[in-house]
Amino acid sequence: MPAGLHPYLNFDGDAREAFEFYGRALGAVPQFATFGEFGALPADDPHADKIMHGSLEVSDLIKLYVSDVVEGMAPYVRGTNVTLSLMGDDETLLRSAFQKLSEGGSIEMPLEKQMWGDVYGTFTDRFGIVWQVNISSPEAG
Repeated sequence: MPAGLHPYLNFDGDAREAFEFYGRALGAVPQFATFGEFGALPADDPHADKIMHGSLEVSDLIKLYVSDVVEGMAPYVRGTNVTLSLMGDDETLLRSAFQKLSEGGSIEMPLEKQMWGDVYGTFTDRFGIVWQVNISSPEAG
């Protein structure tokens, strides 16, 4: 089995909302387990219903994981050192992902042909996560 990159994202209490949004945009259904379900916090704790672990498996090569940050964990800093890269040659899928995921966010660089020959763009989504999309140019035949 080849190695794969599986980004793990942390949120300040809105992990469920973020992953439901990402799931709609990418055509996948997120799975969640809460701190209460894992027994990490008692059921009456105000953070028991926050996400301890969640996953979004879009394909064999696109898998994201998530957790809310609660008291006792490293402090939450929105978007710190997180960039997600969607790359490939499926132009329809990648253009759609760029359009849908950037909704409500800010586009830093629109999808445009770049000097290296690919179509590339970057944006920050409405949750503060930075994304890059790179559509590979066809190989010269």
